[in-house]
Amino acid sequence: METSRDEVQRKPVHVIAAVCNDMGIGKDGKLPWTLPSEFQYFLNTVTRVSKPEKMNLMVWGKLCWYSNPETLFPVANNLHVVLSTTLNKVPDQAHFLCPDFASAILLTTRPHLADLIETIWVVGGTQVYKEALKHPWCDLLYLTDIMADFDCDVFFPAFDRGLFKEQEGFPGVPSKIQEENGVKYKFRVFKKESVDVV
Repeated sequence: METSRDEVQRKPVHVIAAVCNDMGIGKDGKLPWTLPSEFQYFLNTVTRVSKPEKMNLMVWGKLCWYSNPETLFPVANNLHVVLSTTLNKVPDQAHFLCPDFASAILLTTRPHLADLIETIWVVGGTQVYKEALKHPWCDLLYLTDIMADFDCDVFFPAFDRGLFKEQEGFPGVPSKIQEENGVKYKFRVFKKESVDVV
């Protein structure tokens, strides 16, 4: 039986973010909190691949990309695509430049990338998160719930908690409340429930 083109090319799209009490994710182009262990969890999660020869694709909005220190890069096991309609060349340390989220997804169907890319990780900002959460390939949302108030000017978009259900005891995700620098937080994972078409 022949495998359909979509089955071959479809990649899991995972969204990852840390949010404070009012769903804030940033302030003045930076993280409003200093939580090194939480950031290490982020890196450990997005760099996970099943085989050494595989890579992940990280999708960044332009402002999100430029908000990170250059010392963050390279990120192991990852290729980076930056989304922008105004940049005319690929930013330093990135691998691809695309005008929108749909174009970034299409990258993974190119012959030389189709077998290489394992997971598409969406890391911000707000508009990119919105598009990713609506995409049919998006199945998991990794959300660190930072149990504190921070002054933010960028926020994680509202998502359908009837569609994305919180998972208990998700593999590789600590289930207990963490505390660092006097701030408590909890790692949560939401999985998109499959919708049956009648």
